[in-house]
Amino acid sequence: MAQERLRSSAQDEPQLADSFRKTRALTEALAAPLSEADAMIQSMEDASPAKWHLAHTTWFWETFLLRDHAEGYRLYDAEWPFLFNSYYEAEGARHTRCDRGMISRPSLAEVLDYRSAVTEAMERLLGREDLQPLITLGIAHEQQHQELLLTDIKHGLFQNPLGPPMWEGSQQAAAERVREWQEHPGGIALIGHDGEGFAFDNEGPRHRVLLEPFALASSLVTNGEWAEFIADGGYGTASLWLSDGWAWVQEHRIASPDYWRGEEHFTLQGWVDRDPSAPVTHISFYEADAFATWAGARLPTEFEWEAVARGQHAEEAPAHDPAGGNQLDEAAPPHPTGSEGLFGDCWQFTRSAYLPYPRYEAPSGAVGEYNGKFMSGQVVLRGASCATVRGHSRASYRNFFYPHQRWQFTGLRLAKDL
Repeated sequence: MAQERLRSSAQDEPQLADSFRKTRALTEALAAPLSEADAMIQSMEDASPAKWHLAHTTWFWETFLLRDHAEGYRLYDAEWPFLFNSYYEAEGARHTRCDRGMISRPSLAEVLDYRSAVTEAMERLLGREDLQPLITLGIAHEQQHQELLLTDIKHGLFQNPLGPPMWEGSQQAAAERVREWQEHPGGIALIGHDGEGFAFDNEGPRHRVLLEPFALASSLVTNGEWAEFIADGGYGTASLWLSDGWAWVQEHRIASPDYWRGEEHFTLQGWVDRDPSAPVTHISFYEADAFATWAGARLPTEFEWEAVARGQHAEEAPAHDPAGGNQLDEAAPPHPTGSEGLFGDCWQFTRSAYLPYPRYEAPSGAVGEYNGKFMSGQVVLRGASCATVRGHSRASYRNFFYPHQRWQFTGLRLAKDL
């Protein structure tokens, strides 16, 4: 059933082939400023080296497309699947995740040669109608790793006391926005992918959800507002925090969002003055929830967020454009600027646990391990970030992270009951 759903949403052949080529080229352009040493950095278990992202996305195409569907294809190197498989149990043993930074060989140049060979070999499959759903999935998979490549290398470069930039240049100033509240009357909302265009399996099936009246903020919480939270003792007031969150703050001595230092913060352009009007990013779910409590509001549910994104039950509020806002268009430093609409700048925490929708069934085979097996202990984020490739996200898109994680461009949008 999942395969049939993907088949109906596949792009036409010329468009799909063009998307494939542009996606492969963008990954390499994003990594181009990195040295061999830069590309080897693995600063924590949650992050992976840029070289590994370059190779893993290539392994995906080689394994699920070329190996399984290209007659006579021989693996580029029979030992490399062990190195570059991520978490697919069906694909057998693999290198330990936390030790990906120890893979000094193959070299970066050899990985780029691997990419070139696989990209060229894929050309003969791009016109196969029966493979269009799988190719579409592969493009979406590589786009996810493009964002991970950027956030992982940011965390790695941050460990360097010199604060080296990946890109030179100044940053765009954020727009100042007046916060308004978009009211929603509640009622029955249709949630989940509607069948038009590609979607991951975790975005369906479409189902009904009952909403109580609520309002969603028109703008994201900013650095300036977060500074007020800190000044008011937000990180030292236990009553604002969930129990697990307060324990996390105490254990790790958390006192600000990640990458903050005085009035500066670290970016992929090095250390820069923090813009108070820019959306706050690199916060955990625990922090987002505590701030919302401090502000006399709450986090939205993922269903409330999607209903507003789709413009459901609001005659004067049209649907928000998933391709709008501040998202990634080229190999350039991502930076939140406070764009209009619900999409862009940062992924927005919801108060919803990442769980399967009613009647959800994971697809069969290795591809079925993509989302379903992670539906435990994580929270849902909605929208898109400044590091998300434009066009990748949609109203039904469900990102998910553990409550303590904050190395991604994660932020928040407030909600309140009516």
